[in-house]
Amino acid sequence: MTLPVSKNHYKEGARKTPFYDRQKEWDRVNKWHRWADYTVPDYLESVSKEYFSIRNSASLFDLTPMAKYSIKGPDALDFLNRMMVRDMTKIKTGRVAYSVWCDDQGQVIDDGTIFRFAEDHYLLCAQERQLEVLKRNAIGFDVTFQEETDAIAALAFQGPVTCRILKNMGLADIETLKPFDLRFFDFGGEQLMISRTGYTGELGYEMMITPQKALALWDAIMTAGKDYTVRPIGTDALEIARVEAGFLMAGVDFACAHETIRPGHTRSPYELDLGWLVNLDKEAVFNGRRALMREKKEGSRYRFVKLDVEGNKTACNAYLFDKLDGKTIGAVSSTTWGPSAKKNIAFGYVDMPYGKAGDTIWAEIFYQKELKWNRVWAKCEVVDKPFWDPARRRQTPPADW
Repeated sequence: MTLPVSKNHYKEGARKTPFYDRQKEWDRVNKWHRWADYTVPDYLESVSKEYFSIRNSASLFDLTPMAKYSIKGPDALDFLNRMMVRDMTKIKTGRVAYSVWCDDQGQVIDDGTIFRFAEDHYLLCAQERQLEVLKRNAIGFDVTFQEETDAIAALAFQGPVTCRILKNMGLADIETLKPFDLRFFDFGGEQLMISRTGYTGELGYEMMITPQKALALWDAIMTAGKDYTVRPIGTDALEIARVEAGFLMAGVDFACAHETIRPGHTRSPYELDLGWLVNLDKEAVFNGRRALMREKKEGSRYRFVKLDVEGNKTACNAYLFDKLDGKTIGAVSSTTWGPSAKKNIAFGYVDMPYGKAGDTIWAEIFYQKELKWNRVWAKCEVVDKPFWDPARRRQTPPADW
């Protein structure tokens, strides 16, 4: 359900999520930005405190602005199998799948998660709005879809003690939920959907409920976690955690194909190191299949790289070179100091055939100190694993605390 646009919408500021009032109670810095139509915090008090709540205790991140679409009908599976590069027949009821979807040239339009609620009922969650993409792909299928963004209040609950807190809330058998499982619970007479998914590389859950029950859910989590330092977080802390965990962000690590006009600025799943998602041999034709088959045979243009960067100067917007002061071969897309990985880390792209795991490339880093710009060269090692991937992320049941 999409809320109607008011007559005076052009006079109004960004909208508030159902969790806004509780987040505002924690706000000490008034640093907010706009995500879709909503206002959300960069951080509420301290990026460091918020980041370490993800890694050491429990954190709450407001996911409400994520675009959400309910997809129903006898052809719902065939529709999604046509749209996604992944074989959706392997995603059973009660499971969640990560996937990307492409245009006819095999270039990634967006990524997201697909929740299978029933044989003929799915929920698609994406960073960007996808209504027009869904409309174009639904032609010829017996399927209905509806945007539910405003009708669902969503939270990411991430951190090593989250399962303990959910057990304190009385959610029976929550500890048996495996990674990418989803389950419904009764919460004050309404359905609370909980999936064991997240964007931080930690043990964690994502929760969806009606906006009317949002504050009651927030309060129940805080009460059940009163001994565990639960802390709401903003996007700055999440950004550090997701780079440590090796997760891509649309619009940052790749340009969405349907919004890009310059040739060569888009990426295929293979060029995002997401070839493991592509099922070329599934029993369904899907968007971009022919182009991806050709790329598989002839090779990709670019390689996505994870970089362990020498020194302590983050490689923000840096160009990448084949050797010190050598030839430009790519650029950095995301970068951070990883507090848990204890490394200076970055994502980027290089031209093929550069950037194989174990290779050394170089970054030209510019940084400003007391208004003076400085330049350093940093050696970068290409790695093939995430910088943070603790065993507790997959352990079932999770360790108790």
